[in-house]
Amino acid sequence: MIDGVVVVPLRQICDERGKVMHMLRCDSPLFEKFGEVYFSVVNPGAIKAWKLHKEMTLNVAVPLGEIKLVLNDDRPNSPTKNEIQELFIGEDNYCLVKIPPMIWTGFQGLGSVKSIVANCATLPHDPTEVIRCELGDGRVHYTWE
Repeated sequence: MIDGVVVVPLRQICDERGKVMHMLRCDSPLFEKFGEVYFSVVNPGAIKAWKLHKEMTLNVAVPLGEIKLVLNDDRPNSPTKNEIQELFIGEDNYCLVKIPPMIWTGFQGLGSVKSIVANCATLPHDPTEVIRCELGDGRVHYTWE
């Protein structure tokens, strides 16, 4: 595990009509503050990578579909500097992943349907706060399979 990344199983309340999927509450010990909530849709097999937030904490869950979430610690003084963490999350492994700032983040859609990635971020989107790099540019040493 990358230092500071927290993975918490989430509750689903199911009945014959469907289900309710909890994500994050303001009284949770993981909640810091509210910036914005957004959803990213990823097609099966598609890869969305890489992004690093300088100040924003991400709180990610996948209520529909399944993804491979890949994290790379880029913090200079972190005990897990340069470590890679892979998580397979979605409807069958429904959990909240809290990702602190300065962690490279990417994900790939798995299965045969589109996946929805929900993010409850601690800050509103600010293009000056995020760093992006393309696949294979050498900044993140990870091979997508």
